[in-house]
Amino acid sequence: MTSVLDLAPVIPVVVIKDAEDAVPLARALVAGGLPAIEVTLRTPAAPEAIRAIAAEVPDAVVGAGTVISPAQVETAVSAGARFLVSPGWTEALLDAMRGSGVPFLPGVSTVSEVVALLERGVTEMKFFPAEAAGGKPYLTSIAGPLPQARFCPTGGISRESAPGYLSLPNVACVGGTWMLPADAIAAKDWSRVESLAAEAASLATPAA
Repeated sequence: MTSVLDLAPVIPVVVIKDAEDAVPLARALVAGGLPAIEVTLRTPAAPEAIRAIAAEVPDAVVGAGTVISPAQVETAVSAGARFLVSPGWTEALLDAMRGSGVPFLPGVSTVSEVVALLERGVTEMKFFPAEAAGGKPYLTSIAGPLPQARFCPTGGISRESAPGYLSLPNVACVGGTWMLPADAIAAKDWSRVESLAAEAASLATPAA
């Protein structure tokens, strides 16, 4: 895998409370056309969920999100994470992610953070929290001076707003949760998740 940004137009951002849901949920997302799955490290079940998906859903590219410490980098990679996503970055966290051997998307929300990463040879980043940090207008405004930076905006993005982000030259994909409604997860309605994933996977850049 050369870049997680190029696997699909949308990366589902998954919060798993029950590790038993991990495999059927991942299978539904993959069947819908979303192979890159970001399991956030926000729950105790997350490492076990990553391990289960890595072992039992071979077509999934499972990653870990909300990575905020070197220890979590080690935990995630040991569990089988094939990419890492952070909401922000520090020198220590960046060093740990770089040393992990897997692709990573450090989080940024300011031009200075982007420039600092570019200085360090990092060109692929998560823009977070996308809507709160300026959204599509912000990314449009920095595309000119910083054309080498590629982003996965995440945070507050919906099915309706995603195509607008995907139309930008510096956006490769978006992260979102709209294909994972809480009531469908609670009901274990994996067919609904698959259907919503298929809709997300079909998102194309709007005509100019």
